[in-house]
Amino acid sequence: MIGVLALQGDFSEHIAALQKLKISCIEVRNISDIKKTVGLIMPGGESTTIGKLLRSTGLDTWLKTKIKKGYAVYGTCAGAILLARLGLIDITVKRNAYGRQLDSFDEPIQVKTRLIASLQKPLHGMFIRAPKITRVGKTVEVLATHEGEPVLVQQGNILAGTFHPELTDDLVVHRYFATLAK
Repeated sequence: MIGVLALQGDFSEHIAALQKLKISCIEVRNISDIKKTVGLIMPGGESTTIGKLLRSTGLDTWLKTKIKKGYAVYGTCAGAILLARLGLIDITVKRNAYGRQLDSFDEPIQVKTRLIASLQKPLHGMFIRAPKITRVGKTVEVLATHEGEPVLVQQGNILAGTFHPELTDDLVVHRYFATLAK
């Protein structure tokens, strides 16, 4: 079962994407919930608020321990920022790098390596007050780019993306994450 962090942000859209794929999922709000899962999606939202809620519930410590043991996590937008801040993926992320809410955009992204086999059509990225990945560590693989900049990366069992696939009809990223969460 895949969990979707449901403390704040657009978690319901991730639940809907997983349900379309017929993947068993639950909303995660505490340690008891997360213990039922084999992977977690950390949604977009407000990274400072989500970070405080992670600390107050103890989920931050739980994640740090379990990720080292192979637990799969996928962070979108604010989720990617938090994965970087918690030191769980070797990237540097700049918040709101593409501007304000009015500067949000939906454009095709260039997909690399593993995701290509799953694509039926060009993958679009919905960027909403999106962060930018400004540094990628040596053991981090870039899976997709937009205008040459990394927008989806993977390090082991961790995915981090700066766009919102849950707000599009394309389920390729969720499908790929499900293969990591076993």
